Amino acid sequence: MERFELKGKRLGRGAVESGLTHECGVFGAIGTGDWPTELDISQIICWGLVALQHRGQESAGIVTSEGNCAKSYHVHKGMGMVSNIFNDEVMKKLKGNLGIGHTRYSTSAASETVNCQPFVVHTAHGAMAVAHNGELVNCDDLRKMVLGRGVGLSTHSDSELITQALCLNPPEGEKNGPDWPARIRHLMELAPLSYSLVVMIRDKIYAVRDPYGNRPLCLGKIIPGNERLDGDCDDSRSADGWVVSSESCGFLSIGAQYVREVYPGEIIEMTRDGIRSIDIIDRPQDKSQAFCIFEYVYFARPDSIFEGQMVYNVRMQCGKQLGIEHPVDADIVSSVPESGTAAAHGFSRQTGISFAEVLCKNRYVGRSFIQPSNRLRRLAVNKKFGALSGNVKGKKIILIDDSIVRGNTIGPIIKLLRNAGAKEVHIRIASPPLMYPCYMGINIPTREELIANRMNTEELAKHVGADSLEYLSVDGLVKAVRSDIVSKSPTKVGHCTACLTGEYPNGVPTQMDW
Repeated sequence: MERFELKGKRLGRGAVESGLTHECGVFGAIGTGDWPTELDISQIICWGLVALQHRGQESAGIVTSEGNCAKSYHVHKGMGMVSNIFNDEVMKKLKGNLGIGHTRYSTSAASETVNCQPFVVHTAHGAMAVAHNGELVNCDDLRKMVLGRGVGLSTHSDSELITQALCLNPPEGEKNGPDWPARIRHLMELAPLSYSLVVMIRDKIYAVRDPYGNRPLCLGKIIPGNERLDGDCDDSRSADGWVVSSESCGFLSIGAQYVREVYPGEIIEMTRDGIRSIDIIDRPQDKSQAFCIFEYVYFARPDSIFEGQMVYNVRMQCGKQLGIEHPVDADIVSSVPESGTAAAHGFSRQTGISFAEVLCKNRYVGRSFIQPSNRLRRLAVNKKFGALSGNVKGKKIILIDDSIVRGNTIGPIIKLLRNAGAKEVHIRIASPPLMYPCYMGINIPTREELIANRMNTEELAKHVGADSLEYLSVDGLVKAVRSDIVSKSPTKVGHCTACLTGEYPNGVPTQMDW
């Protein structure tokens, strides 16, 4: 990875053009065997999107195909939560034997119906639908190329750009109709990262992950109803269908079992006959795999599996490492629920200090990180938590949180605990300080907005009203994440730590102004 000292405010396309830094969820499902399938494909996709709702709460969409006609696509998209967009009447219209779905988060500039995914385009060879998680690092160059070939674009979305790029003939040409794998390979050569894609054409779904493996994507097998779902998946089992998802967390709820991750650079074809790996596009020889380490820290659901390990276990390991690096004398260890809880249990086990809940969370309030404006973030803090005074009064408290971004949330929480009678409040953060923006699909703000660039730990502790404040080190986070992976696959380890270190997996694109 190449290190960049990024100075000044981010002024690239993410700020002034499209504002598209986002964290989304993609999902696809297909029935196997005879069609019409007995599976309720649209319902499976809807439940899959509900399981991915934490990855985006601003819009969602589903596109289904009956597989027998190039024009028979059924589409429904809208703004808001999945449960509000898809009612019984809508679901009845989404007939099909296969389909894809998307749930989206964006910055406020792009929070519009026109940008809802999946995108559907009608090509000379029939309709195509695409759902995308990530952000193309060379979007401007690709946009110029597409526009230069006479293709019009209706949005600033790089996801639409992917859709249009897939409509272009590959350099080697096509003899017998469209060669979709060749078109996907061409796109992957043009755009090295960052994306996980589900691409649907009439009777097939292609699952695609960028060569760096920056964004997550995994496969699941829909097991016949009379078979058990626990334990490892046995490939010899029959399958009623296959699913592909940004995370594995919702597989059990749809009768599916986790099989494996889509490999970095892999193109998987899903048909009524099953799945097959078509190709794996390699990275340059000097480049490492770069799975986003922040998925472990914050974004993923705790019951998801990445790289053969459950996210919850990694977060608990982060807490143990934090306890080794920054112990402090206290009466209880607690957390900012929910994503700080696993790390707090790890800290408690490492230090021997008892865990106790001190905050009660209103579970009907969304996560403040994914609200698109600072004003909404501040309002969310005021209504999200209540203090459990019986556990707080007269106590020295170690409060574990997963990360600090702008620093808007932790100060009011500390004040809440002080008002409830806390004697001391020591903050421990189960990740390193966020120092750099991300341009690969996560909404991390400009350097000026990242509070770790303005204050050291002593200054920040004073600013938020804590008795002390410490972060997990970068080495500690990497150690916690990789401890199990190295023993299983020592040659396949690699994580993007750009937002923590400024070391970007493929460099900062030249069109980005910093």
